[in-house]
Amino acid sequence: MPQKKGCSFLNEPRLVARKFLARPQIEGVGAVVRRSIGRFELKYFDPFIVLDEFSVTAPAGFPDHPHRGFETVTYMLQGVIMHEDFEGHKGTIEAGDLQWMTAGRGIVHSEMPGAQGIHSKMPGAQGTQRGLQLWINLASKYKMIEPRYQEVLSKDIAEAEDDGIKVRVIAGEALGIKSPIYTRTPTMFLDFTLKPGGHLQQPIPKSWNAFVYVLEGEGIFGNMKSQPSNSHHILLLGAGDGLEAWNQSSKLLRFILVGAEPLGEPLVQFGPFVMNTQEEIDQTIDDFENFANGFEKARHWRSESQIN
Repeated sequence: MPQKKGCSFLNEPRLVARKFLARPQIEGVGAVVRRSIGRFELKYFDPFIVLDEFSVTAPAGFPDHPHRGFETVTYMLQGVIMHEDFEGHKGTIEAGDLQWMTAGRGIVHSEMPGAQGIHSKMPGAQGTQRGLQLWINLASKYKMIEPRYQEVLSKDIAEAEDDGIKVRVIAGEALGIKSPIYTRTPTMFLDFTLKPGGHLQQPIPKSWNAFVYVLEGEGIFGNMKSQPSNSHHILLLGAGDGLEAWNQSSKLLRFILVGAEPLGEPLVQFGPFVMNTQEEIDQTIDDFENFANGFEKARHWRSESQIN
Protein backbone atom coordinates (compact mmCIF):
# COMPACT_ATOMS: atom_id res chain seq x y z
CA MET A 1 0.00 0.00 0.00
CA PRO A 2 1.61 3.30 -1.05
CA GLN A 3 2.14 5.83 1.72
CA LYS A 4 3.51 9.30 2.22
CA LYS A 5 6.65 9.68 4.27
CA GLY A 6 5.83 10.56 7.86
CA CYS A 7 2.17 9.64 7.39
CA SER A 8 0.83 6.68 9.36
CA PHE A 9 -2.29 4.75 8.45
CA LEU A 10 -1.95 2.35 11.39
CA ASN A 11 -4.14 3.24 14.36
CA GLU A 12 -2.34 0.97 16.80
CA PRO A 13 1.12 -0.19 15.66
CA ARG A 14 2.19 -3.41 17.34
CA LEU A 15 5.04 -3.15 19.81
CA VAL A 16 7.64 -5.86 20.46
CA ALA A 17 6.35 -7.96 23.38
CA ARG A 18 9.25 -10.44 23.55
CA LYS A 19 12.59 -10.76 21.82
CA PHE A 20 15.34 -13.35 21.94
CA LEU A 21 18.20 -14.80 19.94
CA ALA A 22 17.80 -18.15 18.19
CA ARG A 23 20.84 -20.23 19.11
CA PRO A 24 22.26 -23.16 17.09
CA GLN A 25 21.40 -26.77 17.92
CA ILE A 26 21.72 -30.12 16.11
CA GLU A 27 18.66 -31.70 14.47
CA GLY A 28 18.10 -34.46 11.94
CA VAL A 29 21.42 -36.09 11.04
CA GLY A 30 24.18 -33.54 11.52
CA ALA A 31 22.06 -30.54 10.49
CA VAL A 32 22.35 -27.27 12.41
CA VAL A 33 19.21 -25.27 13.15
CA ARG A 34 18.60 -22.02 14.94
CA ARG A 35 15.27 -22.77 16.60
CA SER A 36 13.29 -19.80 17.86
CA ILE A 37 9.77 -21.22 18.25
CA GLY A 38 9.57 -24.71 19.73
CA ARG A 39 12.36 -24.44 22.31
CA PHE A 40 12.23 -23.87 26.05
CA GLU A 41 11.91 -20.05 25.82
CA LEU A 42 8.88 -20.36 23.55
CA LYS A 43 7.20 -23.76 23.36
CA TYR A 44 4.26 -22.62 21.21
CA PHE A 45 3.01 -19.37 19.71
CA ASP A 46 -0.49 -20.29 18.52
CA PRO A 47 -0.69 -21.53 15.77
CA PHE A 48 3.10 -21.71 15.24
CA ILE A 49 4.81 -24.85 16.54
CA VAL A 50 8.38 -24.55 15.27
CA LEU A 51 10.51 -22.00 13.43
CA ASP A 52 13.97 -23.19 12.36
CA GLU A 53 16.64 -21.42 10.37
CA PHE A 54 18.55 -24.45 9.11
CA SER A 55 22.05 -24.96 7.73
CA VAL A 56 22.82 -28.26 6.04
CA THR A 57 26.04 -29.47 4.42
CA ALA A 58 26.02 -32.92 2.77
CA PRO A 59 25.93 -35.65 3.93
CA ALA A 60 23.96 -34.08 6.80
CA GLY A 61 20.22 -33.58 6.40
CA PHE A 62 16.77 -34.71 7.44
CA PRO A 63 16.31 -38.32 6.26
CA ASP A 64 13.00 -40.22 6.25
CA HIS A 65 10.74 -39.09 9.10
CA PRO A 66 6.98 -38.85 9.78
CA HIS A 67 4.55 -36.01 10.51
CA ARG A 68 0.90 -35.74 11.49
CA GLY A 69 -1.44 -32.91 12.41
CA PHE A 70 0.16 -29.74 10.97
CA GLU A 71 1.72 -28.03 7.94
CA THR A 72 5.39 -27.45 7.15
CA VAL A 73 6.55 -24.41 5.21
CA THR A 74 10.08 -24.57 3.78
CA TYR A 75 11.55 -21.39 2.28
CA MET A 76 15.04 -21.61 0.81
CA LEU A 77 17.58 -18.85 1.33
CA GLN A 78 20.64 -20.51 -0.22
CA GLY A 79 21.46 -23.77 -1.99
CA VAL A 80 19.36 -26.80 -2.88
CA ILE A 81 17.11 -29.16 -0.88
CA MET A 82 15.36 -32.24 -2.29
CA HIS A 83 12.02 -33.38 -0.89
CA GLU A 84 10.54 -36.86 -1.30
CA ASP A 85 7.50 -38.37 0.38
CA PHE A 86 5.59 -41.64 0.34
CA GLU A 87 2.73 -40.09 -1.67
CA GLY A 88 5.10 -39.88 -4.63
CA HIS A 89 5.85 -36.18 -4.43
CA LYS A 90 9.38 -35.16 -5.37
CA GLY A 91 10.65 -31.63 -5.56
CA THR A 92 13.88 -29.68 -5.66
CA ILE A 93 13.71 -26.25 -4.08
CA GLU A 94 16.44 -23.65 -4.36
CA ALA A 95 17.09 -20.11 -3.15
CA GLY A 96 13.80 -18.21 -3.20
CA ASP A 97 11.64 -21.32 -3.77
CA LEU A 98 8.89 -22.46 -1.43
CA GLN A 99 7.35 -25.76 -0.38
CA TRP A 100 4.07 -25.78 1.59
CA MET A 101 3.21 -29.28 2.78
CA THR A 102 0.07 -30.29 4.65
CA ALA A 103 0.97 -33.43 6.60
CA GLY A 104 -2.62 -34.00 7.68
CA ARG A 105 -3.35 -37.59 8.74
CA GLY A 106 0.15 -38.74 7.96
CA ILE A 107 3.20 -38.37 5.78
CA VAL A 108 6.73 -39.76 5.77
CA HIS A 109 9.25 -37.66 3.86
CA SER A 110 12.90 -36.72 3.56
CA GLU A 111 14.61 -33.35 3.11
CA MET A 112 18.21 -33.67 1.97
CA PRO A 113 20.82 -31.56 0.17
CA GLY A 114 20.09 -32.23 -3.48
CA ALA A 115 21.64 -32.16 -6.89
CA GLN A 116 21.22 -29.22 -9.18
CA GLY A 117 17.57 -28.45 -9.96
CA ILE A 118 16.20 -28.35 -13.48
CA HIS A 119 15.62 -24.58 -13.31
CA SER A 120 18.90 -23.77 -11.61
CA LYS A 121 21.92 -21.87 -12.84
CA MET A 122 23.75 -22.94 -9.70
CA PRO A 123 26.67 -25.42 -9.75
CA GLY A 124 24.83 -27.90 -7.51
CA ALA A 125 24.52 -28.60 -3.81
CA GLN A 126 28.10 -27.97 -2.79
CA GLY A 127 28.59 -25.98 0.40
CA THR A 128 25.89 -25.02 2.88
CA GLN A 129 22.17 -25.14 2.13
CA ARG A 130 20.22 -22.59 4.18
CA GLY A 131 16.54 -21.98 4.66
CA LEU A 132 13.63 -21.52 7.00
CA GLN A 133 11.14 -24.12 8.09
CA LEU A 134 7.94 -23.14 9.87
CA TRP A 135 5.44 -25.58 11.37
CA ILE A 136 1.86 -24.30 11.44
CA ASN A 137 -0.71 -26.13 13.52
CA LEU A 138 -3.94 -27.41 11.99
CA ALA A 139 -7.34 -27.06 13.62
CA SER A 140 -8.71 -30.29 15.05
CA LYS A 141 -11.19 -30.61 12.14
CA TYR A 142 -8.28 -30.64 9.65
CA LYS A 143 -5.72 -32.79 11.47
CA MET A 144 -6.76 -36.00 9.72
CA ILE A 145 -7.22 -34.67 6.18
CA GLU A 146 -5.33 -36.13 3.24
CA PRO A 147 -1.76 -34.83 2.78
CA ARG A 148 -1.26 -31.99 0.29
CA TYR A 149 1.86 -30.59 -1.34
CA GLN A 150 2.39 -27.17 -2.91
CA GLU A 151 5.65 -26.06 -4.50
CA VAL A 152 6.24 -22.55 -5.82
CA LEU A 153 9.37 -21.56 -7.70
CA SER A 154 11.02 -18.25 -6.91
CA LYS A 155 10.00 -16.77 -10.28
CA ASP A 156 6.34 -17.41 -9.43
CA ILE A 157 6.33 -15.74 -5.99
CA ALA A 158 4.61 -12.37 -6.20
CA GLU A 159 6.89 -9.38 -5.55
CA ALA A 160 6.37 -5.63 -5.20
CA GLU A 161 8.53 -2.57 -4.53
CA ASP A 162 7.61 0.85 -3.20
CA ASP A 163 9.70 3.69 -1.75
CA GLY A 164 12.70 1.67 -0.57
CA ILE A 165 10.67 -1.42 0.36
CA LYS A 166 10.70 -4.75 -1.46
CA VAL A 167 8.40 -7.60 -0.49
CA ARG A 168 8.00 -11.21 -1.58
CA VAL A 169 4.45 -12.29 -0.77
CA ILE A 170 4.68 -15.96 0.17
CA ALA A 171 1.25 -16.03 1.83
CA GLY A 172 -1.25 -13.26 2.41
CA GLU A 173 -1.10 -9.74 0.97
CA ALA A 174 1.29 -6.77 0.99
CA LEU A 175 1.77 -3.63 -1.11
CA GLY A 176 -1.41 -4.44 -3.00
CA ILE A 177 -0.44 -7.96 -4.20
CA LYS A 178 -1.69 -11.35 -3.02
CA SER A 179 -0.14 -14.82 -2.89
CA PRO A 180 -1.80 -17.77 -4.66
CA ILE A 181 -0.73 -20.15 -1.86
CA TYR A 182 -3.68 -21.80 -0.09
CA THR A 183 -3.41 -22.04 3.70
CA ARG A 184 -5.76 -24.07 5.89
CA THR A 185 -4.99 -21.75 8.79
CA PRO A 186 -5.35 -18.10 7.63
CA THR A 187 -1.70 -16.99 7.41
CA MET A 188 0.59 -14.22 6.17
CA PHE A 189 4.25 -14.92 5.36
CA LEU A 190 6.07 -11.89 3.96
CA ASP A 191 9.77 -11.51 3.09
CA PHE A 192 10.69 -7.81 3.37
CA THR A 193 13.87 -6.01 2.33
CA LEU A 194 14.25 -2.36 3.37
CA LYS A 195 16.89 -0.12 1.88
CA PRO A 196 18.73 2.32 4.19
CA GLY A 197 16.19 4.91 5.28
CA GLY A 198 13.27 2.62 4.48
CA HIS A 199 10.09 2.84 6.58
CA LEU A 200 7.46 0.08 6.48
CA GLN A 201 3.86 0.05 7.62
CA GLN A 202 2.20 -3.34 7.13
CA PRO A 203 -1.36 -4.08 8.27
CA ILE A 204 -1.95 -7.25 10.32
CA PRO A 205 -5.44 -8.48 11.31
CA LYS A 206 -5.96 -7.47 14.94
CA SER A 207 -6.98 -10.95 16.09
CA TRP A 208 -3.84 -12.63 14.70
CA ASN A 209 -0.59 -13.56 16.42
CA ALA A 210 2.46 -12.27 14.55
CA PHE A 211 6.25 -12.24 14.75
CA VAL A 212 9.33 -10.90 12.96
CA TYR A 213 12.47 -12.94 12.30
CA VAL A 214 15.51 -10.93 11.20
CA LEU A 215 17.56 -12.51 8.39
CA GLU A 216 20.06 -9.79 7.53
CA GLY A 217 21.05 -6.33 8.71
CA GLU A 218 19.63 -4.34 11.60
CA GLY A 219 16.22 -2.76 12.06
CA ILE A 220 13.96 -0.96 14.50
CA PHE A 221 10.54 -2.52 15.03
CA GLY A 222 7.41 -1.34 16.81
CA ASN A 223 8.37 2.26 17.55
CA MET A 224 11.33 4.55 17.01
CA LYS A 225 12.43 4.22 20.65
CA SER A 226 12.96 0.45 20.38
CA GLN A 227 16.47 -0.97 20.47
CA PRO A 228 17.69 -2.19 17.06
CA SER A 229 17.41 -5.92 16.32
CA ASN A 230 19.78 -7.89 14.09
CA SER A 231 20.15 -11.32 12.48
CA HIS A 232 18.75 -14.49 14.12
CA HIS A 233 16.48 -12.56 16.53
CA ILE A 234 12.78 -13.34 16.78
CA LEU A 235 10.41 -10.58 17.87
CA LEU A 236 6.94 -11.49 19.09
CA LEU A 237 4.55 -8.64 18.39
CA GLY A 238 1.91 -7.44 20.82
CA ALA A 239 -1.64 -6.29 20.10
CA GLY A 240 -2.41 -3.82 17.34
CA ASP A 241 -3.38 -3.44 13.71
CA GLY A 242 0.02 -3.60 12.02
CA LEU A 243 3.80 -3.43 12.08
CA GLU A 244 6.03 -0.40 11.69
CA ALA A 245 9.71 -0.96 10.90
CA TRP A 246 12.63 1.32 10.08
CA ASN A 247 16.06 0.75 8.58
CA GLN A 248 18.28 3.50 9.97
CA SER A 249 21.51 1.65 9.17
CA SER A 250 23.71 1.94 6.10
CA LYS A 251 23.04 -1.65 4.95
CA LEU A 252 20.03 -3.60 3.71
CA LEU A 253 17.58 -4.93 6.29
CA ARG A 254 15.85 -8.23 5.49
CA PHE A 255 13.28 -9.96 7.69
CA ILE A 256 10.19 -12.11 7.51
CA LEU A 257 6.87 -11.04 8.99
CA VAL A 258 4.62 -13.97 9.78
CA GLY A 259 1.13 -13.87 11.23
CA ALA A 260 -1.83 -16.19 11.55
CA GLU A 261 -5.17 -16.59 13.21
CA PRO A 262 -4.71 -18.47 16.52
CA LEU A 263 -6.64 -21.71 16.88
CA GLY A 264 -7.29 -21.53 20.62
CA GLU A 265 -7.30 -25.33 20.94
CA PRO A 266 -5.42 -27.71 23.26
CA LEU A 267 -2.09 -28.92 21.93
CA VAL A 268 -0.14 -32.08 22.71
CA GLN A 269 3.11 -32.66 20.82
CA PHE A 270 5.31 -35.72 20.63
CA GLY A 271 8.20 -34.87 18.30
CA PRO A 272 6.82 -34.81 14.74
CA PHE A 273 3.24 -35.53 15.83
CA VAL A 274 0.97 -32.66 16.94
CA MET A 275 -2.56 -33.41 18.11
CA ASN A 276 -5.11 -32.12 20.63
CA THR A 277 -5.03 -34.83 23.32
CA GLN A 278 -2.62 -37.39 24.73
CA GLU A 279 -5.00 -40.13 23.60
CA GLU A 280 -4.68 -38.88 20.01
CA ILE A 281 -0.88 -38.87 20.34
CA ASP A 282 -0.95 -42.45 21.66
CA GLN A 283 -3.14 -43.45 18.70
CA THR A 284 -0.78 -41.68 16.28
CA ILE A 285 2.24 -43.57 17.63
CA ASP A 286 0.29 -46.82 17.33
CA ASP A 287 -0.77 -45.95 13.77
CA PHE A 288 2.81 -45.17 12.74
CA GLU A 289 4.24 -48.32 14.32
CA ASN A 290 1.54 -50.48 12.71
CA PHE A 291 1.37 -48.71 9.32
CA ALA A 292 -2.30 -47.79 9.77
CA ASN A 293 -4.74 -44.88 9.43
CA GLY A 294 -2.67 -42.83 7.02
CA PHE A 295 0.74 -44.48 7.45
CA GLU A 296 0.06 -47.59 5.34
CA LYS A 297 2.56 -46.59 2.64
CA ALA A 298 5.35 -46.23 5.20
CA ARG A 299 5.65 -50.03 5.44
CA HIS A 300 7.56 -50.37 2.16
CA TRP A 301 8.58 -46.82 1.21
CA ARG A 302 12.12 -45.50 1.44
CA SER A 303 13.37 -42.28 -0.09
CA GLU A 304 15.97 -42.49 -2.84
CA SER A 305 18.42 -40.66 -0.62
CA GLN A 306 18.05 -43.33 2.06
CA ILE A 307 18.26 -46.22 -0.41
CA ASN A 308 21.44 -44.75 -1.85
